[in-house]
Amino acid sequence: MVRRSGRRPGNQDTKQSILESARKVFAERGFDKASIRAIAGEAQVDPALVHHYFGTKEKLFLASMNSPIDPAEVIPKAMAGPPEEAGERLVRLVLGVWDSPAGAAAVALFRSALSNEWTARLMREFVVTQVLRRAVAELGIDEAQAATRAALVATQIAGLAVVRYVLRVEPVASAPTEQLVAAIGPNVQRYLTGDLPGVFETGDGH
Repeated sequence: MVRRSGRRPGNQDTKQSILESARKVFAERGFDKASIRAIAGEAQVDPALVHHYFGTKEKLFLASMNSPIDPAEVIPKAMAGPPEEAGERLVRLVLGVWDSPAGAAAVALFRSALSNEWTARLMREFVVTQVLRRAVAELGIDEAQAATRAALVATQIAGLAVVRYVLRVEPVASAPTEQLVAAIGPNVQRYLTGDLPGVFETGDGH
């Protein structure tokens, strides 16, 4: 079988090329508008090779972000339970990931996002499409309010990451997880399901 001109064979260099191309396409187009075909074209490989290495677009995105978790698996579990405690569960989840040995890569990526535009775009896409979108969907929040509520939640989660892991402001930097969950969880809960005067006429997120 004759190889198609311009296509790279499947090997480790090709896999790395696909990841680099994926980061570029995801950053330029966003997760929703990026496609396996576009990423394959950027990497000069057949789309079937991308599927072979990474499976779905979601899996490729997670690999390109070096994500220590699969939000599709952990978010539904974190959101399961009383809706009025969802904020605490979400804060507990992200702290558990960031504070784990596997979370070091995620923290490093977050630091990079503060000074690198391309990394910032990737981080934004990851937080919005993979974490917050899934969280609000699990709670059945009105679609008309979902994007705004998710963005407000992001202010708390991103702010926590900066203060605890980048600036290392005490006592937050060394505070026990449950202490931060108790302090920040209610704010996240209000953004998820509570009244937001001046933002929505009614605060009912369901």
